[in-house]
Amino acid sequence: MKGNVLYGQSGGPSSVINSSALGVFLEARRQRDKIDKIFVMKNGIVGAIKNQVCEITSQNTDLLKLRHTSGAIFGSSRYKLDDCKIRPAEYLAIVKTLQAHNIRYFFLNGGNDSMDTCNKINNYLQMVNYECRVIGIPKTIDNDLVGIDHSPGYGSSAKFIANLMIELDLDNSSYPMGRVVIVEIMGRNAGWLAASAKLASIVGHGPDLIYVPEVSFDSQSFVDRVKKIYQTKNRVLIAVSEGINYREACRLNIGQTDPFGHRVLGGVSYALASLIKEKLSLETKVINMGMAQRSAARISSLTDIREAEMIGKEAVRQACCGKTGKMITIERKSNIPYSTCFGLADLETVANKEKRLPLTMINKSGDNINDGFIEYALPLIQGEDQDRFDNGLLDTFNFVFSK
Repeated sequence: MKGNVLYGQSGGPSSVINSSALGVFLEARRQRDKIDKIFVMKNGIVGAIKNQVCEITSQNTDLLKLRHTSGAIFGSSRYKLDDCKIRPAEYLAIVKTLQAHNIRYFFLNGGNDSMDTCNKINNYLQMVNYECRVIGIPKTIDNDLVGIDHSPGYGSSAKFIANLMIELDLDNSSYPMGRVVIVEIMGRNAGWLAASAKLASIVGHGPDLIYVPEVSFDSQSFVDRVKKIYQTKNRVLIAVSEGINYREACRLNIGQTDPFGHRVLGGVSYALASLIKEKLSLETKVINMGMAQRSAARISSLTDIREAEMIGKEAVRQACCGKTGKMITIERKSNIPYSTCFGLADLETVANKEKRLPLTMINKSGDNINDGFIEYALPLIQGEDQDRFDNGLLDTFNFVFSK
């Protein structure tokens, strides 16, 4: 089957999502017997619905800069695609876009909600007998996709978090009497990102306490632990996932949800700081990493960059071999030396499901991460891409959709 490619990005960006785009483009060009042109959609599935697509086949000189360009350069969205019976017009619009550009290979790059979108599109295209291979390309800094050892984007965010912890601990230890520093890290239901702060302990600067959503949070135990650590060290460094179940923090965002029905989070660090001030009268400092933890291309992992690019290439290869309704997976073969291979998972088994941090990686008291986590995460943060800067500034890929 010969036709054209349509690629889109979806959900929260990462520092390596554009490396996956590069992989798709490079492999699609190589598959000349099956692929003519390469199109990208503006703002993910919204671009397919509105026929806002742009050909990128002929662009050449700057494409390699995608390896060190953060954000979703072609635009993302958190648009929830309802069932085709509820909004049939949207599906008809998508098919019309595919037909208009002879799209026979469809790739959506995103997390578990994006895999749900992919799955719905694949099922609908089969129902209306439109021949098109649909492949999901995984991406999420949260690392909560099921069926995959780790998700592209996670390693780079973990590297950023771990190194920031080192810097914060060094800063806080500069004074005889330090502060209680609380670092709020992304993670609604899964604590993989907060757990990555543990990597800083390798060089002696890990957090004293790490709290993740997988275990219940006890405010009195928290206060007691902070008090004891401060009495010993005259400072405390805490990593906390935004999704921990602290009742007072949950009240900050009551009723706020995103288009997929997920709770809007943020502010748990401030609630904990207030608790410490009230109970212990200690000086506190809140660090909310926000978007920085997913956009720091300057410190992204070379391992992550390479895997993201290779997974984009693998998606095209599998589609050209006739696969559809699948997500590309990474399977770990060994830690030392670090070795992986690619696999396939059915979109239906991945969509809307979450992989949580195993309880075996959390200590018994629920306030730190076991050393076993380091064996899992350390290979993912290795290496640096040296060719990133021009005149001291990030040399990024620039793209503007043609009208």
